[in-house]
Amino acid sequence: MVKMVGKVAALLAAGVCAAGMVTTAAAQDARIVLGMSGWTGFAPLSLADKAGIFKKNGLDVELKMIPQKDRHLALASESIQCAATTVETHVAWNANGVPIVQIFQMDKSYGADGLAVRNDVKGFADLKGKSIGVSAPGTAPYFGLAWMLNKNGMTLKDVKLTTLQPQPAAQAFVAGQGDAAMTYEPYLSTVRSNPAAGKILATTLDYPMVMDTVGCSPAWLKANPKAAQALTTSYFEALDMIKADPAKSNELMGSAVKQSGDDFAKSSAYLRWQDKAANQKFFSGELNQFMKDSVPILLEAGVIRKAPDNLTALYDASYIK
Repeated sequence: MVKMVGKVAALLAAGVCAAGMVTTAAAQDARIVLGMSGWTGFAPLSLADKAGIFKKNGLDVELKMIPQKDRHLALASESIQCAATTVETHVAWNANGVPIVQIFQMDKSYGADGLAVRNDVKGFADLKGKSIGVSAPGTAPYFGLAWMLNKNGMTLKDVKLTTLQPQPAAQAFVAGQGDAAMTYEPYLSTVRSNPAAGKILATTLDYPMVMDTVGCSPAWLKANPKAAQALTTSYFEALDMIKADPAKSNELMGSAVKQSGDDFAKSSAYLRWQDKAANQKFFSGELNQFMKDSVPILLEAGVIRKAPDNLTALYDASYIK
């Protein structure tokens, strides 16, 4: 009887081991190319890569740096399977014929995105007719500027736009070019460090509209659910590492954007990464409401011509349970 119990236990253990091997193999079979940028909020993905978390979870992930304005093109051409970007960008891509399904939230900006202006600007009304450096339509800075102007009774037509990516926008502003610049961390700190050049008129502390999620092609998700789950799990494990060993984590995340660990920590203080509990709360209602609120702004800014048919089809909360 004892021998029989021992055999059963051994078989069960072997079954569990085999199941684990199957899960890992399934994840390894699906290599993931994920489009992103050097935005501080995406750094846990870099940490998962550099610290071997992806590999531990059976994933072969390539993090591909692609400007936000071009990420949907890479998705449409299937050169990437997943992308990290702002929520309203997922709305815009779907509305413009590039389907993507959000599977987990990464961060919320708490002052990490902002509008820098010259020191003589006292309010948004003073920006009428002024030149503002901002990324192209379909990007977070472009939407952020449109949102801020909208909340102050203005539109993008009231200002003059100069198309500049977030880093050049900050650098040009500090160098004295233009009247204002819409940018984000770590580049917004370039302005914070040069008060003589100007000040920050408003950030996402004043207008909380920047929140990032990772989404994947619906066809890829259907074919690779285990890999998508491993990707989500890896993100949460990266957050665990940040809590357990912040110094090492900041060094690794900072190295991805050529920052020291200390400088990276300062940049990341302006945002909040979202753990599983925060994700569950976000996906239960806030996500859908924000997407709904973003549609009129996207329409007004000319980023989309019509709203997506079904906003609930733009996310799948099953990976964060």
